[in-house]
Amino acid sequence: MNDRKRQVLLTAQRLFIDKGFSTTSVQDILDESCISKGTFYNYFSSKNECLKAILEHAHDETTVRRHELLIGQDLSDKHILVEQILIRMHLNREQNLLPIFEAVFHSGDSDLRGFIKNMLLAEFSWLTRRLVDVYGKDAVPYAADCAVMLFGMMQQILHAWSAVSKEEMDSLKLVTFLLRRIDSIMPGMISTKDAFFTEDVFFKLNSDVGEQAETKEQLLESLTGFSELLGDDALPAGKQYVQFLLEELRSECPRIFVLESIVRSFREAFKGFSHEPEAHELAYKVWRYVDTLE
Repeated sequence: MNDRKRQVLLTAQRLFIDKGFSTTSVQDILDESCISKGTFYNYFSSKNECLKAILEHAHDETTVRRHELLIGQDLSDKHILVEQILIRMHLNREQNLLPIFEAVFHSGDSDLRGFIKNMLLAEFSWLTRRLVDVYGKDAVPYAADCAVMLFGMMQQILHAWSAVSKEEMDSLKLVTFLLRRIDSIMPGMISTKDAFFTEDVFFKLNSDVGEQAETKEQLLESLTGFSELLGDDALPAGKQYVQFLLEELRSECPRIFVLESIVRSFREAFKGFSHEPEAHELAYKVWRYVDTLE
C-alpha cells in the first residue's frame, strides 16, 4: 500500500468516526484528501470497500501481534491467551473502531454486515483453536461453545458497565475474570459430554470466506520486490532481515522457528521509518504462510 492510499484511508476513517459512515460521502473523502475521483476509485471500488480496507488493516495488525506474542511461548499458557485477546480490544480503542462497527450494524447494508459477520467468524475460529491449545484435546468438542460464551459474556459485561459507570473498564481484569469462568465451565462440559455446537462449526463456516494465504512463490516475489524497493540506502539491519527471510523461504523445507524469530525482528527494524507500513504488510503475509506449515 503506497503512502497516498494510506493517507486516504486515515482521512476516511476520521470522517467515518466524526460524521458517521452513512452520512460521509465519497466527495467528502475526496475534498478532505485533496484527491480526484479517479484516484479514489483507482484505490477502492466503493465507499464500502474503503471501509473494509480500514477494518482489514486492524485485523492484519491483530494477527501479527498475536503471532509475535506466541514466539517461544507455551501454547497452553493462559496469560498469553489473555494478552492475545486484549490486543484486539486495545486496537479497537486505539483506532476508535467501535463507532464504525456500530454504524455498520445499524446501516442495514447487507454487504457490510456480511463482511463483519465473516470477521466475527474468523475471530471465533481463532479463539476456538486457542482454547484447545490451553485446555487440551479433551476440549475439542466444547471449544466452540466456550468461545461463543466468552465473547458473549465480554460483550454483555461491557454494555452493562457502560450503562452504570463513566470509568473505563479494566480490560485485563475483565478478560482474566472471563477465563476463570471458562476454567469452571470447560471441565463440566467435558465430564457431561454436553455440547451445543459441533466442534468444527466455525471452521466450516469460515472456510469459504477466509483469506487465502500466499504461496511460497508469491511470498518470495513480494519480499524480492520489497528488497529492490529499499535500494542501497536502506537500513542495514532491515535489509539484512529481508535477506534472511528470502534465504529461509528458498530452502526446500522452511523452518517455522527460524521464520518466527526473523519476521518479528524484520518488522521491528522498520518501526518509525518510511517503509514501516510495507514491512507490516509483509510480516502479516509471512505469518499467514507460517500457519500453512503448522
